[in-house]
Amino acid sequence: MTTPSLRTENLTIRFGGHAAVSNVTCAFHPGELTVIVGPNGAGKTTWFNLVSGQLAPTEGRIYKGDDDITALSPSARAKAGIGRAFQLTNLFPKLSVLENVRLAVQAKAGEGPRIFKRATSMTDIRDKAQAYVDATRLGGVAHLPAAALPHGDQRKLEVALLAAMEPDIFMFDEPTAGMSVDEAPVILELIAEIKKDRTKTILLVEHKMDVVRALADRIVVLHNGELVADGEPAEVMALPVVREIYLGVGAEEVA
Repeated sequence: MTTPSLRTENLTIRFGGHAAVSNVTCAFHPGELTVIVGPNGAGKTTWFNLVSGQLAPTEGRIYKGDDDITALSPSARAKAGIGRAFQLTNLFPKLSVLENVRLAVQAKAGEGPRIFKRATSMTDIRDKAQAYVDATRLGGVAHLPAAALPHGDQRKLEVALLAAMEPDIFMFDEPTAGMSVDEAPVILELIAEIKKDRTKTILLVEHKMDVVRALADRIVVLHNGELVADGEPAEVMALPVVREIYLGVGAEEVA
């Protein structure tokens, strides 16, 4: 087994007397796509926020490789290779799709918004940005402001921006949420493309079982902030405790 790309040890956060995440210890490896599931309020997004740095733990540690990143800011974690897809409210809604992606490529390259740049450098950045736009099926709307995109294309842009940052660890929180039946497969195809790179680690919070079945190498189940199951999809979904708690559905719906 390879060295874990990411691990948490006894990760806990309390709000008042309530532990939203409680003593979660788990490790993730390159070449693995893990889907994190559980009912509403299970602590999935809170755990994501702890890993990406939006929240600070009450107890426990977070490691990327052998490095303790518990005290790092979200931006420092992003520079270290932890990438999380966010809604477009965090971006530049008035800029075009291509310009948004170009800025992400430029940031990754360490090129600030200087007035004078080498023409070859800027050409390389534009070409790379265009490649990400095309790869995420956004070529036809590359000229439009990000705010003008329909919801499905906004989610594609989130994937493009995340990919442009070239992280080692990709984090997607319900990437198909709010998408139509016709739109969702495109996002799944994009994530499947990322998965082909066996140097990458992918973490995915998802409610839809068809998405879980299509993508997961592994499932982690959270319930009331605690890790209650972790393993291969068929093995985990067959567990009685998972059948009982998973989104409150019956065993016949989970099977």
